[in-house]
Amino acid sequence: METTLYIPPLGLAGQIGAPKDFKAAVIFAHGTSSGRTSPRNVRVAARLREAGFATLLMDLQTEGEKADPANQFDVHRQSERLLLAVRHLRATTAVERKPIGFFGAGSGAASALIAAGRAAEHDGIGAVVCRGGRPDLAEEWLNAVAAPTLLVVGGKDAPALDLNNDAFNRLHCTKALEVVPGAGRLFEETGKLDQVADSARSWFTTHLLKAANG
Repeated sequence: METTLYIPPLGLAGQIGAPKDFKAAVIFAHGTSSGRTSPRNVRVAARLREAGFATLLMDLQTEGEKADPANQFDVHRQSERLLLAVRHLRATTAVERKPIGFFGAGSGAASALIAAGRAAEHDGIGAVVCRGGRPDLAEEWLNAVAAPTLLVVGGKDAPALDLNNDAFNRLHCTKALEVVPGAGRLFEETGKLDQVADSARSWFTTHLLKAANG
């Protein structure tokens, strides 16, 4: 079952789904001009819940901020809001001390990586997955990411391939780069988004559930 929550201090809306006896949670960071209702992220989140993960899909901008295109790529401010969401989940929900991962799409990949790089020990970010992302926007924070990180890119998305290859080389954590053959920027081709979901499930199972099981 999914419920709506509001993350202080701005009251950003989020949809949390928590299967019975879940052992880890994944927070989604959407890309430009998207939000918690992104159909692609909603679909991936559903697959993760089927695998036993709690998921949080949230808005990273207020309604007023969405009206200004200049805010769409403010990945540093959005990373702060991901960390606020982490702390809110830990303080007010059954997530508590369970491992948390980030799933970032588009520019949300940079927000997720920056948040992972900034995370204090008590934030406990255990893994990151980026889909078709702009990890280059994370800039110097790539060097600070300690959480195991998977970058997934469409084989037909040449610009993203270049950006993700460069980011991959700059990451010092446990890492992997997966190229999905025949997939474009949005993974709209038949079966391609399901491949992303399967890869994310495998990565989070390996790195988040391993941490949960000690």
